[in-house]
Amino acid sequence: MNRKTSKKWKYTTKQLFGISLLLILSLIVLSWITNYIENHRTRDAPGPMQKDALPEISENIWEYHSIVSRYAKQYGIEEHTPVILAMMMQESGGRGLDPMQSSESLCGERNCIKDPDLSIQQGVSFFALALDKADGDIKLAVQAYNFGHGFIEYVQDNGGEYTQEAAITFSQKMYDHAGRNNSIYTCRREEAKELEACYGDIYYVSSVMDYRIVIERQIGN
Repeated sequence: MNRKTSKKWKYTTKQLFGISLLLILSLIVLSWITNYIENHRTRDAPGPMQKDALPEISENIWEYHSIVSRYAKQYGIEEHTPVILAMMMQESGGRGLDPMQSSESLCGERNCIKDPDLSIQQGVSFFALALDKADGDIKLAVQAYNFGHGFIEYVQDNGGEYTQEAAITFSQKMYDHAGRNNSIYTCRREEAKELEACYGDIYYVSSVMDYRIVIERQIGN
């Protein structure tokens, strides 16, 4: 092989090597982009809640299923039976003589109800009235079960529908009105304490709705 041919061969070899390297790098970049898009699509795509993320439901709740259904039907809100059971779960886990924690709505004080049947009747009645006042806004009615019906009037005067921000603002307002340093209300959640929103439970709706998902699935099964 003469010098001219050898030089040409080396030049061609370098070109082929450069092209091969470029193709390999391109394939690596393309593979990385494809994996990135697929991972984000999978992560962001809606899907069933993972079992480990679901809150557990107390067996005590199911002992009152038929009673809750009966009173829900009596007050014309039978379709909301899972929500009522979810509120019971949030209130007491189905334990005690006042599983719906509805004494205050009946007597104006705690622990006046000593009969679970009366507790459920009063709780369902109070919730049905809240739903009516809230014009069917389920989240507004659920939060009003915790805050009282005054929350419905507050929301309707300030936007018209339930929002998490409205719940926080109302709680702050009521907590401040009661006197933050000497308030009769205590912060049940650290997040509420940081926000100085210790009247009631500002995350009551989200907790109840999580329980409702599980209860509806179990009723469906």
